[in-house]
Amino acid sequence: MLDTNSWIFGCINSTSMCQQGVDLSWKAELLPTIKSLTLRLQDYPSLSHLVVYVPSIHGSKFVVDCEFFKKETRSIQLPVTHLFSFGLSSRKVILNTSGLFYNIELLNFGQIYQAFKINVVSKCSGVKEEITSIYKLHIPWSYEDSLTIAQVPSSTEISLKLHIAQPENDSSVALLKMYTSSDCQYEVTVKTSFSQILGQVVRFHGGALPAYVISSILLAYGGQLYSLFSTGHCLEYATVLDKEAKPYKVDPFVIMIKFLLGYKWFKELWDVLLLPELDAIVLTSQSMCFPLVSLILFLFGTCTAYWGGLLSSTSVKLLSSLWLALKRPSELPKDIKTISPDLPFLTVVLIIVSWATCGAFAILLTYLYYVFKIVHLQASLTTFKNSQTVNPKHSRRSEKKSNHHKDSTAHHLRLSASDAEDSLRMHSTVINLLTWIVLLSMPSLIYWLKNLRYYFKLNPDPCKPLAFILIPTMAILGNTYTVSIKSSKLLKTTSQFPLPLAVGVIAFGSAHLYRVPCFVFIPLLLHALCNFM
Repeated sequence: MLDTNSWIFGCINSTSMCQQGVDLSWKAELLPTIKSLTLRLQDYPSLSHLVVYVPSIHGSKFVVDCEFFKKETRSIQLPVTHLFSFGLSSRKVILNTSGLFYNIELLNFGQIYQAFKINVVSKCSGVKEEITSIYKLHIPWSYEDSLTIAQVPSSTEISLKLHIAQPENDSSVALLKMYTSSDCQYEVTVKTSFSQILGQVVRFHGGALPAYVISSILLAYGGQLYSLFSTGHCLEYATVLDKEAKPYKVDPFVIMIKFLLGYKWFKELWDVLLLPELDAIVLTSQSMCFPLVSLILFLFGTCTAYWGGLLSSTSVKLLSSLWLALKRPSELPKDIKTISPDLPFLTVVLIIVSWATCGAFAILLTYLYYVFKIVHLQASLTTFKNSQTVNPKHSRRSEKKSNHHKDSTAHHLRLSASDAEDSLRMHSTVINLLTWIVLLSMPSLIYWLKNLRYYFKLNPDPCKPLAFILIPTMAILGNTYTVSIKSSKLLKTTSQFPLPLAVGVIAFGSAHLYRVPCFVFIPLLLHALCNFM
């Protein structure tokens, strides 16, 4: 009277016939190519037989392997290697007994930043047909078990990493369950995988990379402003990035703040100032704080900032070449004015666009306007240099005349070639910052575009306050040259702001990217104000 869909039964006190049976199929584990059942005999003292039911299907073939063993003899402890062994050392265990099942306990494995490679080598003797072994990685505190099927004899590599860290109050151990062949011997080796550790860093902290990129650019931006203040000239973006973007300028401050927040008096002061919770503390509470993760991300961020700057400067040069091919060559501005006649009108139009549609859309339009101004300046400088190559005497006279005109007139500054180059260096850094602001506002723009048929105005609009400040700021900066801010009383103060803001980006923006633009617009706004003070 048992369900024939079941396949294994236990007979109670039977001799030649199974009159009363217990269905054990629900205890079995269904694995690829096999069904496995492990019973603790002490739990079934009344069972006299085990019966395997197989339907009589013509041509069917099956094998039943059975063994008795003590649990502790098949449980083997294998401590994993240290995180900083970088795969140079390994731990090994050899399974010499001819068993069907082994339980390998992976000790000291419970953090998401740990990653290993397990290599299982099987050696078989007297085996003529193909045998399958199955290796199951079981993580008790999360649902992330994985199966690996191997045809023995062979060498099989298993990737070992976590999706969820082990809870503090959980004492369970990660297990490697091996369903093996009695005709084979197995050797299990575990070693640290540095490439997979980096993969775990990117996987769990890759979302923080834009914050580290922007922090590096801010440090370079501050270096350029200070160079302009101290020497009167602006350094190249790549040079100043290499000089200023150092982890020791940012990380120690974040670590110090995290340490001080452990004291009650500092935490109370922090709350009085209405400051948000430090992102490093949030990540620690989620068991997602990697050792040296900030240093790794800072290195990746600086590399990204460098290649992003190289890409943007190359794009500006290509667009300026296209501009010169399509239009008549431009000249360097004869009269440098912070506010041109069409600037207030354009600013008002963009603010209206931001109010009536979407702030991210207005930011994008502002970005395109700024790029257009820089491309035009690059085209003008290229034209000037080409004319200087063709007629150097005339160019020197023109340069002298320009310098004389600059010295004699306070209100009408003529832009020289060196000033234009300085301005382009500064603008390239501003473009990099503005590019990341545009990228971080993209989700809002995409949402608005996808729902444009339902409503024209995005409400609520998280980018609208930022757009109201950024539009006039970038409109002024697009018409600003370094020569017009060299003598500004605000320049020194402006050059000192990017460093604490770079720290703020990492402290408050690595896990909350929406906060990052709020730190970026402050030095841009101060840079624009240098034209008036």
